Amino acid sequence: MGKYRYLVLDDRRKLERLYLKGDRISDIAAAVGVHVSTIYNELRRGDTGKLDRNMRQGYSATLAQRRIQENFKRRGRQPQEVGLKSRP
Repeated sequence: MGKYRYLVLDDRRKLERLYLKGDRISDIAAAVGVHVSTIYNELRRGDTGKLDRNMRQGYSATLAQRRIQENFKRRGRQPQEVGLKSRP
C-alpha cells in the first residue's frame, strides 16, 4: 500500500459488493489493497443519496466511475488513464 493509485472499475465493483454485504471499511480497504481514507473518499464519490439495506449511505460503482471520468475530463486527463479496464 505504499504507492498512490486510482481505483479501477473492478475495484469499485468489489467495494460495492463488500459494502452492500455489510463489511467494515477497514476490511474493505484491506481486500481492495488501499488505505481506509481511499475507501471513505470513494464512498463519497459514489454516494447515491439513498440508504442501502444496511441503513448506510448507498454506493454505486458505476456512478463513482462516471464521476471520476467527468472529473478527469474537466481537469484535462485522458479517460484511459482512469482505469476503464481491469488491472492485470
